[in-house]
Formats: sequence, structure tokens, C-alpha cells
Amino acid sequence: MAQMLTQTLNTPAINTQIGGRIAPVHPVSDQFGAITGHVGLVATEFSYRKDEEIYGEDEPAEYVYQVVSGAVRTYKLLSDGRRQIGTFHLPGDVFGLESGASHRLAAEAIIDTNVRLVKRVSLEKAAGIDVQVARKLWAMTAGELRHAEDHMLLLGRKTAMERVATFLLEMDRRLAVAGMMALPMCRRDIGDYLGLTLETVSRALSQLHAQGILGFSGARQIVLRNRQRLHNLDA
Repeated sequence: MAQMLTQTLNTPAINTQIGGRIAPVHPVSDQFGAITGHVGLVATEFSYRKDEEIYGEDEPAEYVYQVVSGAVRTYKLLSDGRRQIGTFHLPGDVFGLESGASHRLAAEAIIDTNVRLVKRVSLEKAAGIDVQVARKLWAMTAGELRHAEDHMLLLGRKTAMERVATFLLEMDRRLAVAGMMALPMCRRDIGDYLGLTLETVSRALSQLHAQGILGFSGARQIVLRNRQRLHNLDA
């Protein structure tokens, strides 16, 4: 069960947690903290264990969330039992923004994760009286839309190898520290995000390793040795 950690608005350092260790990632633009701090809203911080649900599909969208540490996946279960992951939310990312009254996707902690949340109605009221808040919320919503469009293109038009290359370049941009990225998600998660089987993801990674494009340092730690060749595959 999730644990409430604090009810202050102090903006914590945004880190990623892999294998029980905290490691800083690239600096992120903390738009969420800027909004809540600007209008004096109270943010509550919760802790979730690995694989614990944060909210379910079709549940009321009462809060907006930000990942403080760890990682979150949003997903939908299809009628045949398959899972389609929509987004991986990493430290600094805001999620739970909805156009309707309920969540279209479920959200789970991939690893032990801390999030902070603010009541949606409070943000909406603030946006109604403060144009800066409205603009920042619009910018975050537009970012979600861009990601959804990119993901639709990836699933609809790219080959399996192109999908894996796109994913690795995205994670390299968002996670890499000192040339290495420590992935919080497993290969099955990656497959459910890319619309591929676990075997296809493993085969693609093995091929990229054999071609000298990437190297492994542990089960989920990857070093990109030739980004240009990976970009060429993605293109």
C-alpha cells in the first residue's frame, strides 16, 4: 500500500532509483513545481512499491502526479489479455493529466517510486485565474500529445529494429549518466511499449550488441557505443 511521506511543497531533487541506488539524471524542467509553488498549492508525496498500482483505468481523475524518484508505466489491458504500455514516466515527468473525468489508462510503479500529487480541481481553479498557470498546463498537455503522436507513428510504421532503436535513443536522452543508461523497466515492459514480443526485443538487442552498437553492463545497464549507427537505424 502507498505511504504518504510529506505534505509540504518543498521541491525535492529529482533523481532516478535503480537497484536500490539513487543516481542523478539530466537536469529537468520542473514545470509542475513551478506551477504549484507559484500559486501556493500543497503537494502531497506518496511512496509506492514495485508493481504497485497508483491509479486504475476508468478511476476518477482527481489528482495530477509527478515522479520524484523511480519510474511509472501507464498501460491499458486489451480484451484478449495483452497489455499495451502507453508511456514510461521518469523522474520529473508529470502524468495523470486527463481531458475527461476519468483515467484512460492505469498507472503502476515500475520500481520503488516516490510521486507527489496535487488535486486536479485546485490546478484547474488556479489556471482559471492565472494565465501563467494556464500556459504551463497547456505546455505539459501539448507535450503529452506530441508523445502520443510519436508513439502512434512508431507502432504503425516502424520495423521491429527501428522501434528498438527509437526506444534506446529516447532512453539515452532521458536517462543516460556518464555514457550509461540504467533502465528501470524490464524487456517485457519494453516489448509491451513497442508492440513487440519479449523474444523480438531480446533478439534486436543481441543483434545491436553483436554489431558493436551497444554494450551491456548488467541486466539493464546499457552503453551506446555508436549513436550514429543507431540514429541511422531509427531514420
